[in-house]
Amino acid sequence: MKLQILCPQWGQEELSVEDFIIKVKKAGYDGIDTWVPGNRSERNRLMRLLDQYGLMMVSHQHQAGGCTIDEFCRSFEYYLYLSAETHPVLINSHSGKDYFSLEDQCRLIDIAENFSLKYKIPVAHETHRGRMYYCPQNAKELFRLRPSVKLTADFSHWVCVTESYLENFGPILSEAIDKTIHVHARIGFPEGPQIPDPRSEHWKEPATKFMEWWRQIIINRKNKGAGTLTITCEFGPPPYMWTDSNNNPVASQWDVNMYMQQLLRKAFESTEV
Repeated sequence: MKLQILCPQWGQEELSVEDFIIKVKKAGYDGIDTWVPGNRSERNRLMRLLDQYGLMMVSHQHQAGGCTIDEFCRSFEYYLYLSAETHPVLINSHSGKDYFSLEDQCRLIDIAENFSLKYKIPVAHETHRGRMYYCPQNAKELFRLRPSVKLTADFSHWVCVTESYLENFGPILSEAIDKTIHVHARIGFPEGPQIPDPRSEHWKEPATKFMEWWRQIIINRKNKGAGTLTITCEFGPPPYMWTDSNNNPVASQWDVNMYMQQLLRKAFESTEV
């Protein structure tokens, strides 16, 4: 199985889209993970550049909103269609809200499933704070109600929300791993969604735990016959990135994500994981 390692545009917004894509290509990434521009000419330019430089895309739906669940559902569907316009390999979705009822959350899952069936683009719901899959406990209920759901595994959020390394959630974690089709490779710890620098020996414990979870995801996808797995190196800029008392980042986001790309390739691109 081939790993396709992606770079987030998050944190690189000061660059023009062409400069960003050239930087990503030179850095050895296979593609990008980003939101889709609302402007049609900007979308077309993005698609031309991706084609020109031979890069793939995971598009990111995070914009849906609304004061009622009906409004939110309409907005959610609109942004799924928008996300599809760049022909991504999949859509990573910040789906719903953590305070929605289970019934309302299931409405959104059904919208995503119907969209995927119609347009043949998988929608992976991210395990993200503030969203439907914000914690293992809520995920367990949604797995029961909608067992065919697909996930983006960003377990840094679960570690933060539960203030644990998920020691008490083994069965739910295993089920989440089984449903994962995309990974956001960021390392969290019980008091936050991002350690300051995975290169530091001080953070070896969480780094080791996350690498093992990612290894299990890769093995699971291989066993299911998947030809590829997309992984985004998703250490973020401030405020995710720690800062000193003058608000200066304690590490370079770009350098940390480059380290993660190299670490993932070295650890997992062999024929045996």
